[in-house]
Amino acid sequence: MAEPRFRWHPEARAFGPEGAEVHPLGEALQPQPLPAPEPAPLALCHALALGRGFRIGGTGAAPARGFETLTSGSTGRPRRIARGVESWTAGFAVNAGLFGLGPGRRVAVLGGLVHSLSLYGALEAMHLGAETHLLGGLRPDRQGRALAARRVDVVYATPAQLRGLDHPLPDLRLVLVGGSKLDPGLRAHLARLAPGAALREFYGAAETSFVTLADAATPAESVGRPYPGVEIEIRAGEVWVKSPYLFDGYALDPGEAPPLSGQARRAGDWLSVGEMGRIEGGCLYLSGRKGRMVTVADRNVFPEEIEAFLETLPGLARAAVLAEPDARRGQRLYAVVMGDPGQEGAILAALRARLEPLVAPRRLVWRRDWPETASGKSDLAALAKGA
Repeated sequence: MAEPRFRWHPEARAFGPEGAEVHPLGEALQPQPLPAPEPAPLALCHALALGRGFRIGGTGAAPARGFETLTSGSTGRPRRIARGVESWTAGFAVNAGLFGLGPGRRVAVLGGLVHSLSLYGALEAMHLGAETHLLGGLRPDRQGRALAARRVDVVYATPAQLRGLDHPLPDLRLVLVGGSKLDPGLRAHLARLAPGAALREFYGAAETSFVTLADAATPAESVGRPYPGVEIEIRAGEVWVKSPYLFDGYALDPGEAPPLSGQARRAGDWLSVGEMGRIEGGCLYLSGRKGRMVTVADRNVFPEEIEAFLETLPGLARAAVLAEPDARRGQRLYAVVMGDPGQEGAILAALRARLEPLVAPRRLVWRRDWPETASGKSDLAALAKGA
C-alpha cells in the first residue's frame, strides 16, 4: 500500500500575498525542510508537490514520514507536534463533502503558515484542487481588498484575523472559523461585510484537529456537535476525544527537555488537552482549560467563561481575565480589556450582576493595543506583564 501523502491536485493553483502565482515545481528546488519559523509559500508548494515530509519550527532534518507543526502557545512557548499525513487528509475528505471544497472554489487563508489552522486550510485547498490564496503577512485592509478583488468564496481564519477586515465581500460564501468562538459583535460585523456567507465554527486543538462543528442552529454558548468521526466523553468534568485526526506526539529537538506541564494526555485511543466541559442535548459546552482554572474564595473559576461574557458587552473589543494573589481569597481576578474606557462603570456592574461578588473581577486594566501570539490568540503572558 502506498504511503499516505499530501498531493498537488492537477487542478490546484496557488497565489501568494501579492497575487503572483506560485508554481509547485519552480526554480532552485531543494530537498530541505521548510524554513523556520515561517515557511514561504513556494517551499510549502514544493513539499506538497513532492509528497515529502516537512517541519515548521525547530532545527534539523525534516521527518522521513509525516510532518511537524506548532501549537498556538497562548500561555507559553509554542510546542512542535508530530502528525501523520492521514490525520489531516481524513479531515480533507470530510470537509470536501460537508462544504463542497474542491475544483472551482477559491479558498483563502489569512494567517501565516506557521499557524496550524492556516496551514491546514492551505494544504486542504491544494490537495482537493481549489484555487488557494495565501494572504498571511498582509495588513487586514489589504487582505480585505485582496479577498474582494480575487472573488474568494471560502475563508479559513481565526476571530482575531476576521476582526481586522472592513471591506465588502459580496462573493464570500463560507467562513470557516477556528481558534476561539465568535462574539456577537464580530458576527454582526461579518454579516454586514459578507451577507451571503455562512459561518461554521470548529472547536479543536493542534493536538486533536477538529473536535466539534457549530452552525447557525447551535446554541450560542456551545461549541457545537461532534465533528464527523469524533467521539467525545466527559470524565470527571474533563473532555476526552477519540478520532482519526489525533496527533502522534510532541516533537523535540536533540537535547530539548519535554514540557513539564500543559501537555495533552492519552489513555489508550483517547486524548485530552485538559479542557473542562459538559455535553447537553448532543452539544459540547466548555468551561475552560484545567491549567487556567483559578481558585477564588474556595471556588474553582474558569477565566475563559468570564472572558466570553465580557466580549458580549458594549464597549469592549477584547478581554482577558487574569489572577493575582489575595490574602483573604487566595487569589482575586482582574480583567485586561480593550475598548471604550467610558463604559468601565457599566462593565464592572455587569460583572457583579453576573458573578458572585467575591469572584467578579474588581478592576479593569485598559489597553490601546492587544498582544497576540502567532496564531492570533491573546498573549496572556504579555498581558500579565503589561498589567
